[in-house]
Amino acid sequence: MKTTGEVIGIIANLVTVRTSGPVSQNEICYILMDGGVRLMAEVIKVIGDKAYVQVFESTRGLKGGTRVEFEGHMLEATLGPGILTRIYDGLQNDLKAMEGVFLKRGEYNDPLDYESRWDFTPLATAENQEVRAGDWLGWVPEGWLQHKIMVPFKMEGTYRLKWIAPAGNYKITDTIATVVDADGVEHGLSMVQKWPVKVAVTAFRDKPRPFKTMETGFRAIDTFNPIAEGGTGFIPGPFGAGKTVLQHGISKQANADVIIIAACGERANEVVETFVEFPELDDPRTGRKLMERTTIIANTSNMPVSAREASVYTAMTLGEYYRAMGLKVLLLADSTSRWAQALREMSNRLEELPGQDAFPVDLSAIISNFYARAGFVYLNNGQTGSVTFIGTVSPAGGNLKEPVTESTKKAARCFYALSQARADSKRYPAIDPLESYSKYLEYPEIIGYLDENYGDDWVTKVLASKAMVQRGKEAFEQINILGDDGVPVEYHDRYWKSELLDFIILQQDSFDPTDANCPMERQVYMFNLVMDICGRKFDFADFEACVSYYKRLINELRQMNFSTFESDDFKRHYAAVQDILKEQQN
Repeated sequence: MKTTGEVIGIIANLVTVRTSGPVSQNEICYILMDGGVRLMAEVIKVIGDKAYVQVFESTRGLKGGTRVEFEGHMLEATLGPGILTRIYDGLQNDLKAMEGVFLKRGEYNDPLDYESRWDFTPLATAENQEVRAGDWLGWVPEGWLQHKIMVPFKMEGTYRLKWIAPAGNYKITDTIATVVDADGVEHGLSMVQKWPVKVAVTAFRDKPRPFKTMETGFRAIDTFNPIAEGGTGFIPGPFGAGKTVLQHGISKQANADVIIIAACGERANEVVETFVEFPELDDPRTGRKLMERTTIIANTSNMPVSAREASVYTAMTLGEYYRAMGLKVLLLADSTSRWAQALREMSNRLEELPGQDAFPVDLSAIISNFYARAGFVYLNNGQTGSVTFIGTVSPAGGNLKEPVTESTKKAARCFYALSQARADSKRYPAIDPLESYSKYLEYPEIIGYLDENYGDDWVTKVLASKAMVQRGKEAFEQINILGDDGVPVEYHDRYWKSELLDFIILQQDSFDPTDANCPMERQVYMFNLVMDICGRKFDFADFEACVSYYKRLINELRQMNFSTFESDDFKRHYAAVQDILKEQQN
């Protein structure tokens, strides 16, 4: 029997309910308003017989004494075939199925199509074989992917497989297997399951430290500050510095099987651009549309603040679900600052002790627990899967010392700071090479992987290039203070070597069909070429000769970036580079 209650207090979307029985933290309830409108809410605090719930809708018109029904379960994601290509809100309502331009209060729908039929192929065929949560029972084609049908994550312990459906065409609600528990009780399994979004999925055998990198196609990331497969990173930066554009580029080019985008609190026009652009983008890996392997969770800034918080958890749960299929998942959240603002708003309404800038005192722990759900895992059958998470942070005024950025720094291993100065000077992507870092370059596993695949001294070269950029900045400051003639030519040489690295490696033209996506083979070639040039000693008569020389080199090397790798044009510009270098041979 369901626990019920009645509304006794309302502060915006924080509602206090006097309950008639036990309720639990994060339990879902419905507030039954007049006219048959049911408002979904989540319990966020329980004191005695009072439950404080955050409502996922507007509470306008809500009155004291309104009946409340508790569901006995947490906010859950519905998992099954048909998730890809869909656009959900934070509560996993299918936005395409909603009626009208504006969402109606209290309107909820099914996340999946329960009438569609899927071609099921069994994988587990041995009678009486032992199975447990996360084990693969079969698969259905979802686009070009094999969508694995698994033993539900909620099933604890081991079971004996009694029956599995033969290959055929089924609805997701049809029973496709029967398992027997230790007490001899039979359980029928379908293709669909539910899982609470705020609980990490643990249906895997092991979760080691990441030991290989994920290719994104951006030289400023892959070469300078690589992110691991199953790793975490975040992109802070002021408004207009290119956070959303960079995320879109990564989602298109990254070496991932599934892309999940959580637009948690972004402006509606930016989210609409995602809706419009993604269905039209071609997937360079498959030649099909990128949307076929993408799911979007959209909770814009003008949608309920509490659903904004739910959206990031829903997105992560979907990512963990596809990871359990042995797939590489890339999860992008834009922007986690608005998620943190939602946490702050609810904390303030609960009159909790505020932390810095009125954010919750446990903000750092909340962010760390969420980032920890990403990772590389070994599944029960020995296969591997991963969730790589990259979030964006929108610090007010570009202040990278504010609480959300500082808390995220503690959790994320990669820090891609976008610079307003680089954006203003059209140096895209505007990732600051000195502020940004990748802690994965300190992992012995990652160092071994990079050196093995890209050269014995790859990591040493990367660290040397970072030092070169730093020295170039220092030389530029001296030139600015003392003037071109006031410093030795060596200062100009040092500065222009850092500019060579900047123009050829750090900058990338997203509008150029060749330069927009730079595979690792090409990155290794160009980085080694540039580092070879930067390691040479040149003899210039004066600073003007130095400037002219490096500008010629940069122009030819940029043309190499714009040419198809190892094409005739590419080789022609390479030959021109070699001719310029011969001018300085001693």
